[in-house]
This record gives sequence, C-alpha cells and structure tokens, in this order.
Amino acid sequence: MEAESRRRLVDPLDQFNELRPALFSLAYRILGQRADAEDVVQEAFLRWQAAPIGEIHSPKSYLMTVAGRLSLDALKAAYRKREQYIEPWLPEPLVDHPAPDTVERAESLSLAFLHLLETLSPAERVAFLLHDVFDAGYRAVADVLESNQANCRQLVARARQHLRENRPRYPVDRARHEAILRRFLLSCSTGDLENLTSMLKEDVVLYSDGGGRARAALNPVYGADRVVKFLFGVAKKAPPYLSAARLADVNGEPGVVFAFNGVTAAVVTIDIAEDGKVRGIFWVVNPEKLAQAEIDI
Repeated sequence: MEAESRRRLVDPLDQFNELRPALFSLAYRILGQRADAEDVVQEAFLRWQAAPIGEIHSPKSYLMTVAGRLSLDALKAAYRKREQYIEPWLPEPLVDHPAPDTVERAESLSLAFLHLLETLSPAERVAFLLHDVFDAGYRAVADVLESNQANCRQLVARARQHLRENRPRYPVDRARHEAILRRFLLSCSTGDLENLTSMLKEDVVLYSDGGGRARAALNPVYGADRVVKFLFGVAKKAPPYLSAARLADVNGEPGVVFAFNGVTAAVVTIDIAEDGKVRGIFWVVNPEKLAQAEIDI
C-alpha cells in the first residue's frame, strides 16, 4: 500500500521520460528507422496521457506493451513497402548515439544484426527482441502479440535458431574491431589489393543501400573478388568522397562516416567473423537515411 502511494506521487511525465530511451530502443530495433521509432514513442506518450495512470500497476510493462504493439503494426506495413525497395534495404544508422546498457543490447543494435532481423517475420522479430533483448516474460510478449504464451515460445525459438544459423555469435573486442576497420579503410584508400583480399572471408557479402537516390549496387555483392572490385571502383570514381572520413560509433560499434562538401555521403560498418576476417560490409548511401549523421562531421 505504501509503495502504491509513493508511485502515485511520481509525476506521470517524469515516469514516461524515464522510460523514453527504452521505448525508443525497442521501437528502433523493430523498425530500423529513427523517425518511425520516434513516431511510436510519441504515440505511446499520447496514450499514456489518456490512460488511467492510477490503475496501472507497472508503467514500464504498460508502455513497453503499447510501444511493442504500435511497432508491430508499423513493421507489418513497412515490410510490404520494403518488398518494392530499390537495392538492399538497410537500417538507418545511428551515429554517435548513446551506448546500450548491456552486451546483448549492444549486439542487437549493429547494422549486421538489424539487417538479419529483416529475414524474420514481424511476429518473430518482435517476440525475439522483447524476450531475449529486453527481458520481457512470455506473458508480456503474448500481450503484445495478442497471442498465447506457447505460441510466443515457438516464435522466439524459431527466431533464435535462424539467427544462430545465419550469424553465429562471435563477440569482437572493440579495440580489435577498430583496428581491423582502420586496416580495411587504409587498404581501400591505397588500393592495396593483396592486403584487402586477405582481410575478407571468401564468402563475404557487401550490402549497399542507396534507395534509388545515390549510386549503389542493385543487389548484394557476393564473394571476396567481387567485393574488392566494387570497393576499388568506388575509390577510383570518387576520391574526394573518401578523403573526408572520420571514425565514429555507428549502432554501438566502430564505423566510419564519409563526407563530401560538409554533407554526410556514406556510413559504413563491417561485420567480423571469429577468425578476424570481414564477413559482411554495410554501406549506407541513401541521403534520407544520413540526415541525422550530419551532426559533428
């Protein structure tokens, strides 16, 4: 009773603002778009204002459920649009965004991981993120999906298996990741064919997202030889584009931001395998996804 009385004394606005970062984190991981995630947070706030606050036992559970449902609805609509998207669809990168508070959340924020989440169904994606990343119980997951707990367990299990099979977990020390990234950039900029090739897995894949608004590969580029050819082609055609670069924190891991005439032209991250070789390259050049990356170039 005493705890309930104290809770009622807390300003509802303060309660919401305390949970806002978690709500954004969940919505962004589900949707992969900053603006869409912010829309979800804003709508959750409006519903929070209209809710009978005194009757809500757990503000966190209530708001995460609201944000989860809103994100799921938005994701279903987004998936239909992405089927007609020009070139591979990549998430909007978060540059120099506040670091996640746990290792699991940091790993789930990378462009490589978010790109892989695109291969899950909307329900699998939401169920997995809520349970395995945000520590929600199966009852809470069932509330979001408006399903039963047994079905939600199956969704999470299928998602886990798919993720393990397609991207085994190999945590890479941040200092090592940054060192490999620096070597990768140097090899690209100097045209060091031998060194660059030695850094790549034979089955490396490069994904470039221009959204039809910037030059990019229309399809994923598979294999070390083709990836090297693509990277050297970019370097030769646009040397000023590659000269203004800075290392940055991109989705919780080391990445690079390229600028041209003071405007962000590309954001690049690499996915590193257990042996230290690059197994994935994510190259975002769609201007609509880079507007937020123009800060502090």
